[in-house]
Formats: sequence, C-alpha cells, structure tokens
Amino acid sequence: MNVQIFIPCFVDQLYPDTAFNMIKVLEKAGCTVSYNPDQTCCGQPAFNAGFWGESKDVCSKFLKDFKGDEYIVSPSASCTGFIRNYYSKLFDNSSLHNDVKELGRRVYELSEFMVHVLQVQDVGAVLKGKATYHDSCAGLRECKIKTEPRKLLANVKGLELTELNDVETCCGFGGTFAVKFESISIAMGEQKVENALATGAEYLISTDLSCLMHLDGYIKNKGYNLKTMHLADVLASGW
Repeated sequence: MNVQIFIPCFVDQLYPDTAFNMIKVLEKAGCTVSYNPDQTCCGQPAFNAGFWGESKDVCSKFLKDFKGDEYIVSPSASCTGFIRNYYSKLFDNSSLHNDVKELGRRVYELSEFMVHVLQVQDVGAVLKGKATYHDSCAGLRECKIKTEPRKLLANVKGLELTELNDVETCCGFGGTFAVKFESISIAMGEQKVENALATGAEYLISTDLSCLMHLDGYIKNKGYNLKTMHLADVLASGW
C-alpha cells in the first residue's frame, strides 16, 4: 500500500526521530511511504488563535500538497482531528468543499491507520518496563481514538500497561492555552503527571507530542524519573 505522511511543524522541528520511527513502523507493516518536502503546516495554530483567513491560506496549500487518492498518515491526532473536523468550516460552500470531504476520508492518525486500515496490531516491538497511556483531547474527542493505541501497546513485548486515574482529563497544554493561562495549565499538567507516577510507570505514552512536550517540561522541572514517549517511538523499539 502506498501512503503519504504528514509531519506536523513541531514534530519536524523538535522531534524528527518520531517521524522517522513512524516511517519504520509503516514500512515494516508493508507500506511504501512517500513524503512531500513542500508540505508545511495544517493551519491549526492560526485557526485556534482566531486568524481564520490566514489559516485558510495554509489549509489551501495543504489541499494542494496532498492531492491524490492515497492515505495520509500523521503522528498527531491533533492535526488529524483539525483536518477532519474544521477544514469543512473554512471551506463550506466553496469550490473546494468536495475536495475537503475527500481529504477527511483519507487522513489518519498512526494508531487508527494501523488497526483499522492495515489491520496490524503487532509490529514486533520490544520495550521492557511499566507504562501508562495518556488520551489526548484531540485523539479521544476529535478522532474518537481510545482502544487503538492500547491494542498496539498490548502487543509490545515486555511492556506492562496500567491505566492512570482520570485518564480522559486534559493535560493542560491546549496550544496557546498553556501560554495564556500558564498557572491553570501547569496545575492540570501536575495532576496528570502525579496520576501517572501513582501507577509506578516508567513511561508515559501518547499519540500526541504536543501533550508530551507539555508534560515532559513539568517532569524535568521536578526531576521525576518518568520518560515520555510517542506511540511511534514505542512501536519502533527493539527491532
């Protein structure tokens, strides 16, 4: 199967290894992966900040960059959810309306693509230790992802997965929310990290590096022995 990959801006700039690990996982699952180097942002930051006109310009470029009929896979439920749920608002009653609908059917977050499209739940990953999983708001509420990452993690040899309390509660990142409401954001992050530590986990795993970036900042500030890992990095471990 031929697939295109979309790598969000912050993953490209701050966590490129996760992007390469996603490629490794997809290729091991039998995919031929292509990357369009002209791709930029999905348009979500400008949209969330209220700059809908500027966001629409970026989204129009995204539509051009990902023309075709191939699946598009991303290591971000946040970006995937934005494309699926909000492009239609920007392009409603426009000449691109049908293109947007078609794009929404092709774009997938990694875990849901693996489980539902490729129907692969075991890639031969090995990671010894105890872990807990964080449901990102975008993954849970916009992409409706819940069981998919857990099915993949259940097949990682040596990994013991334990659920944390209030697992569906926001971590406090929320993009610019973390900047505009710093104290609230930190308090929410503290609650999430403390719940993760209470499980005895060595690893805190999620589909979204935006959440993990926020939580990792708090973890490092406190000096806790808890490592954040994106799902793709876990799946690429041990082989």
